[in-house]
Amino acid sequence: MDHHHHQQQHHDHYDGGENDYMQQEDDWDRDMLLDPAWEKQQRKTFTAWCNSHLRKAGTQIENIEEDFRDGLKLMLLLEVISGERLAKPERGKMRVHKISNVNKALDFIASKGVKLVSIGAEEIVDGNAKMTLGMIWTIILRFAIQDISVEETSAKEGLLLWCQRKTAPYKNVNIQNFHISWKDGLGFCALIHRHRPELIDYGKLRKDDPMTNLNTAFDVAEKYLDIPKMLDAEDIVSTLRPDEKAIMTYVSCYYHAFSGKQKAETAANRICKVLAVNQENEQLMEDYEKLASDLLEWIRRTIPWLENRVPENTMQAMQQKLEDFRDYRRLHKPPKVQEKCQLEINFNTLQTKLRLSNRPAFMPSEGKMVSDISSAWGSLEGAEKGYEEWLLNEIRRLERLDHLAEKFRQKAAIHEAWTDGKEEMLQHKDYETASLSDIKALLKKHEAFESDLAAHQDRVEQIAAIAQELNELEYYDSPSVNARCQQICDQWDSLGVLTQKRSEALQRTEKLLETIDQLYLEFAKRAAPFNNWMEGAMEDLQDTFIVHTIEEIQGLSTAHEQFKATLPEADKERQAILGIHNEIAKIVQTYHVNMAGTNPYTTINPQEINAKWDKVRQLVPQRDQALIEEHARQQNNERLRRQFANQANVIGPWIQTKMEEIGRISIEMHGTLEDQLTHLRQYEKNIVNYKPKIDQLEGDHQLIQEALIFDNKHTNYTMEHIRVGWEQLLTTIARTINEIENQILTRDAKGISQDQMNEFRASFNHFDRDHSGTLGAEEFKACLISLGFDIGNDAQGEAEFARIMSIVDPNRLGVITFQAFIDFMSRETADTDTADQVMTSFKVLAGDKNYILADELRRELPPDQAEYCIARMMPYTGPDAIPGALDYMSFSTALYGESDL
Repeated sequence: MDHHHHQQQHHDHYDGGENDYMQQEDDWDRDMLLDPAWEKQQRKTFTAWCNSHLRKAGTQIENIEEDFRDGLKLMLLLEVISGERLAKPERGKMRVHKISNVNKALDFIASKGVKLVSIGAEEIVDGNAKMTLGMIWTIILRFAIQDISVEETSAKEGLLLWCQRKTAPYKNVNIQNFHISWKDGLGFCALIHRHRPELIDYGKLRKDDPMTNLNTAFDVAEKYLDIPKMLDAEDIVSTLRPDEKAIMTYVSCYYHAFSGKQKAETAANRICKVLAVNQENEQLMEDYEKLASDLLEWIRRTIPWLENRVPENTMQAMQQKLEDFRDYRRLHKPPKVQEKCQLEINFNTLQTKLRLSNRPAFMPSEGKMVSDISSAWGSLEGAEKGYEEWLLNEIRRLERLDHLAEKFRQKAAIHEAWTDGKEEMLQHKDYETASLSDIKALLKKHEAFESDLAAHQDRVEQIAAIAQELNELEYYDSPSVNARCQQICDQWDSLGVLTQKRSEALQRTEKLLETIDQLYLEFAKRAAPFNNWMEGAMEDLQDTFIVHTIEEIQGLSTAHEQFKATLPEADKERQAILGIHNEIAKIVQTYHVNMAGTNPYTTINPQEINAKWDKVRQLVPQRDQALIEEHARQQNNERLRRQFANQANVIGPWIQTKMEEIGRISIEMHGTLEDQLTHLRQYEKNIVNYKPKIDQLEGDHQLIQEALIFDNKHTNYTMEHIRVGWEQLLTTIARTINEIENQILTRDAKGISQDQMNEFRASFNHFDRDHSGTLGAEEFKACLISLGFDIGNDAQGEAEFARIMSIVDPNRLGVITFQAFIDFMSRETADTDTADQVMTSFKVLAGDKNYILADELRRELPPDQAEYCIARMMPYTGPDAIPGALDYMSFSTALYGESDL
């Protein structure tokens, strides 16, 4: 069962001391209503609890609401629990006696600070089960639970905290309340196992077997802990939420059982503790006395041995004495140091324990005080100190000579090993074949050797000093020592001289190589830019060029001349660079320095510089030649340009003039239309005769293009301009002639006089402000108004103008040509009934009928025109129609564009 999902459904307010006692009464009513199973559980538990106390007075109850009715057992129960006497009970059997007894019990409960709300003596006497259970619960709360106190909390919370503390080590127990937390029985088992682990094998219990767990706990508690069975395992398992009061009552019995047992244990423990302290103290005193005696005895025996200072004659014997002393210091004395320390510790511990347990301080027996032991120990250490010193002095005296001789031999051997091969190394001429970096490394190495040499000076002096001391102590083998010492000193002087010589040779070589290195660097620094300059010059001299003017080729020639002027200066630089190289060669020859490899700073060498220089010298005349040839070509191009320009500058304006003249002829209208036409035809002839000049210009243009000439500053006319102008001129003359011919046609067809025609022209030209030969819509409107047409700005006027525009500009180009203007004007001024005239003519052919037949048309008209009419006439649909009748009326109207064909 998960305890967290069931919030406690009610709280009993009994933890507020005297005031809150019976507030749980409200809960009580609710409990009774909630579940009759609870009443059953409470009845069983409360009965068992009462009996666990009543049996001390040699009685018990069977039925909780019956057996307390006369108040006698109730009073007895209170006396047993509280240990106090109540007022003398009434012995009568009447209801009034019973009520009196119950009231005495209730008054006693109230005197213990419990408020009894709505529990009256009458209900108890009447055997009201609910009230009786409520009263017993109040008693349990006050006498079994209220006084429980655990870490600042009391009563119910205290009991809950006690359960949580005691079951904390049990992972599968989680006590959060006094109902569902106990359902699996493990809580009860854990409490028993915690206090009396021998009574339950807790490890064998399973959470999923609550019946076994509950019964185990109840049986063990009854048998070994004298706690009667107050709960029923089946009830607890089968109830969704066991009765809280029943569980609390039963758990409080565990609390009292275990806390009572603890008091007895505490008392016994206290006595044992006191006895144990005394026994321990006596033992410590005995131990101290024994340890002190043993230690003092050992010191007394040891001091005479240390004070004996008779020397031995041999080194070996003295060393044996030293060994005995070493054993004493390493093996025999350390345990005694330990014992002395332990003795002091034990003494201090004992005194502290006596003081803490209120016992008198310990006084050791005569001569065994801590201070006595310390002074004896001091004597021992004094004797010991002198002894070792004496031994060592004796040994030192015997040893000194042996040691000095050995030391001399050792140092001499080390020194000779170090000097071995050093003279040969210093005379090595390795620097003659070294590079600059090698020399620098050799110098570093030589400096290190010089430091090393200086460091060995000490050892040479030590060797000489030891030889001197051995002489003074008259060592038996002095002659051989002196001879060896002399040889070492002579060799030392020789090494100093050789070192100085090598140092000078290395520094001299370094200076020479540094000079060469400087020259190498200088060569590299100057050769690189010079080499770049030569490569740039070669590139420029071989560079191809495209020029289009004499000025450009002159610019290139000037630049080339300037370049040639720099060559002497460049040659000087080349000589200087080669000079550096020669200087290096001279040093190498003079000082016989080894030239390790080539110049480290550059890959450019003198041979390469000379080869490139020769190449530059060879390229200069080639460039001269190329520039001269290009110059000649540019002069020829210039001649072609001028030739073209001279002609184009004449032809261009001629075309322009002719265009303007033609424009004027068509606008100025000198003479009749026939005169104008004659005039224009004359023009056309002149223009056609001009064609050979255009062809000649085309020939020159071809030469220019073949020479790849792209521009010509001598003229603004290109061949394309001339061609377009020429084509426009031919088109314009042809179009203008055509316009005049059309005007003649129109005039003759409409019967317009020359004066009218001139008037139309004048009006048209007047409004053609930009002389484009056409009128815009607004210009046309103004022209019409000037001619008296009624097209004002009202809707009617707008509609009329729109109608006119659809006639003169059917393609809606927004412009009106003079031809369209004449057609419109002639139509407006000439006969307007032309359609009617045609219709009348057809009527004549049809013999006055309203329709015409195909045969009649074929008879009267030429064949192609007859077929034209037949193909386009609609069938006639009038009342007098006959088969094959054709409608000539709608056809006539259509001819004049007044309806669709």
